[in-house]
Amino acid sequence: MKVGICTLGCKVNTYESEFVISLLKNHNFEIGDFNDVCDVYIINTCTVTNNSDSKSRKMIRHARKLNNDACIVAMGCFIEANKDKVLNDLKEIDIAIGNNNKSMIIELIENFFNNRKKIKEIDGLENPSFEDMYIDNYNSRTRAFVKVQDGCENFCSYCIIPKVRGKCRSKKLDVAVQEITSLVNRGYKEIVLTGIHTGNYGVDIGTNFATLLREVLKIKGLYRLRISSIEITELTDEVLDIIKNSDIIANHFHVPIQSGSNKVLKLMNRKYDIDYFMKKIEKIREIKKDVSITTDIIAGHPGEDEEEFRQTIENVKKIAFAKLHVFPYSVRENTPSSRLEQIKEEDKKKHTKILLELSRKLEEEYMNKFIGKKVQIIVETTKDGYSYGHSSNYLELKVKKELRHNEIYTIKINSLEYPYLLGDVDE
Repeated sequence: MKVGICTLGCKVNTYESEFVISLLKNHNFEIGDFNDVCDVYIINTCTVTNNSDSKSRKMIRHARKLNNDACIVAMGCFIEANKDKVLNDLKEIDIAIGNNNKSMIIELIENFFNNRKKIKEIDGLENPSFEDMYIDNYNSRTRAFVKVQDGCENFCSYCIIPKVRGKCRSKKLDVAVQEITSLVNRGYKEIVLTGIHTGNYGVDIGTNFATLLREVLKIKGLYRLRISSIEITELTDEVLDIIKNSDIIANHFHVPIQSGSNKVLKLMNRKYDIDYFMKKIEKIREIKKDVSITTDIIAGHPGEDEEEFRQTIENVKKIAFAKLHVFPYSVRENTPSSRLEQIKEEDKKKHTKILLELSRKLEEEYMNKFIGKKVQIIVETTKDGYSYGHSSNYLELKVKKELRHNEIYTIKINSLEYPYLLGDVDE
C-alpha cells in the first residue's frame, strides 16, 4: 500500500512523522508524495494557532479529495485539542490518533482495512508516559532531529500546548545517547535536540539538560549539535559553561522572548522580565563570538497597546536578534488570555507588519557582518549548478559549484543575496 504523509507545525512533529515513516517502511508500505493518489494519507496536525487549525482541516479535506476510497489518518495536536468532536466535525477522517499513541499506527491501519470502521485512539494525557520512539535513519542525510522530551508545564496564558501535549516527560538518557550515536555512525553530521520544552529535559527522570549535553558531546564523530529552541530561564550557568567549552554545539540559539514589554510578559505568564532576558543574552555573547540569537514574538497579545508595542520594538533593537519569528496573537479557547480584552484586528496586523519588516532589517544586518569572512557549511542540497548549506550559526550559504552532499566545506563569503549569503570554496 502507498502512503502519503503531510507534516504541519514544529520540529517535534517532524521527528514523529519520520518515526511513523520508519514504521511504515519496516512493514513494507510504500512512501509516496502526499499529492499522489495513495491508499493511506496521514496528516500530522498542529493547533498552536487558529491558522494551524485551518491548515490541519484543509489538508485532511484535501486528502479525501485526492482519493475518496483512501484511509485518512489524522493525528497530533489538533486532534488532541478536538478529541470530543473531531470525528463528527470532520467526516473525512477514518482514524483519529492523539499525542500518545502514534506508535500504534500500523495496527490501526490494518484494523481499519479489515473492518472499514472509523477508529478513535485518543487516551487523554492525564498521566502520560514518554512514548518511546527511536529513529536510526532519515530521508535527509545531513541533519537529524532527535526528540528527547515531550510535554510542557509552563502554562503561558495564551497557549494550549500543555493541554494537548500533557506533562513534561523525557526520553531515558542512555536511550537518547544510543539513538544519537546510531545516527552519527550512519553518517549524519548534524543532530538537532528537540522537544516541546527541550531545556526542561530530565525533570521527571532525575537528570537535567546539562547532563544530556555532556553525554551527547562525548559521542565520537559528532560534528555539530544544535539545540532547536530553549527558554531563557533554562540557559543556566551549568548549561552556559558547557556551551562555552564546546565547538560542537552550534553557534545559534533560538530563545523565545514573545514580547519586549514587562507588562505584556506578565499577562502572558512568562517566567522572566526584560532585564533578566537581556542579561542572559549578554552572557551568551560574552562566551560565543558571532553567535546568532533568534526568537519568537507574538504580535497583538491582549494588553499590547501602542506604548507596550513601542517598548517591544525598542528592546528588540537593543537585543539585536538575528531574526524574528512573528506570530499574530491567536485566541485559543479556554486559555486565560482568551478572557482578556482583545486588541483591534487592524492593530494586530499593523504590529505584525512592523515586526516582520524589522526582522528583515535585523537579519540583513547580521548577515552583512560575515561578508569577507570564512565559515564552514555542511552541503545539504545541490540544484542548477549551485550548492546550499548552513553554517553553525545558521547562515544559509549558496555556492556556485556542485559540491559533495553531506560534506563539510570552508566557504569565503562574498556577498548577500537575501535570503542567502554567496561564497566560494576556500581552496
